[in-house]
Order: sequence, then C-alpha cells, then structure tokens
Amino acid sequence: MQLNPYLNFNGQCEAAFKFYEQVLGGKIEYTTTHGKSPMAEHVPAEWHDKVLHAHFRVGEQSIMGADAPPGRYEQPKGFSVTINVDTPSEAERIFHSLAEGGTIQMLIQETFWALRFGMLVDRFGIPWMVNCAKEN
Repeated sequence: MQLNPYLNFNGQCEAAFKFYEQVLGGKIEYTTTHGKSPMAEHVPAEWHDKVLHAHFRVGEQSIMGADAPPGRYEQPKGFSVTINVDTPSEAERIFHSLAEGGTIQMLIQETFWALRFGMLVDRFGIPWMVNCAKEN
C-alpha cells in the first residue's frame, strides 16, 4: 500500500507542479488537461487548459493534483505535506524555496525533536512542514 497526497488548486496546478519539480528535484510524470479529456465539451472553454490530473514523483514518493472545477475550490486546511530530509542545509534550502511568496507559520529552527523544523503555506496555498530529525 502507498498513501499519496492529492492536492487541489485554484487554477495553478501546472505552475505549482513545475515549481515543486524545481525545488524538490523530482519529475512530473503525467499531466492532462480538461480540454484533452473526453469530458472537454462539458467544461467551459476557459477551463480547457486547466489541469485535470497531474502526477509528480520524488524518488519513491508521489504527489498528485488537479485544478478544482470552477466554484469547487476550497483552501486547504487540516493537513500539511511533510518533507523529511537528512541534513539541516537541505531543510533550510527547501523551506526557504517553498516559503518564497508564501506565508511562514513557524520559522525553520532547531526543536527538541529536530535539527531543523519549519512550517509554511506556499504561494499556491499548500501547507508544508519541513523536518530534519535529530538522530535517536
């Protein structure tokens, strides 16, 4: 079994996944738009270039996402996508990259459980936690 987050965006899925590809070093493996789907005739023309489904992979992990249909988008709440890395410098790099244009909720810093931990909401409205754990 594999659990993967599925993120909904307000028309910015393509830009978000390209940003995540750059920051996290992964690869977008699949993207299709509403206009390229069999349901294209049922979607407003201005929505044809919006993402119906995207799949992004980093190593063995995946994030999937889409642009929520018009009028159906809700701001994410009640969860965070968590990134665990091995070094404080990698945690700092990822945190500051994701935070660019977003909102920092907790500055990245040392905590009782981590060499570095920080929380943010990126410019696309997705909540993240970046963690570099202390060795046990």
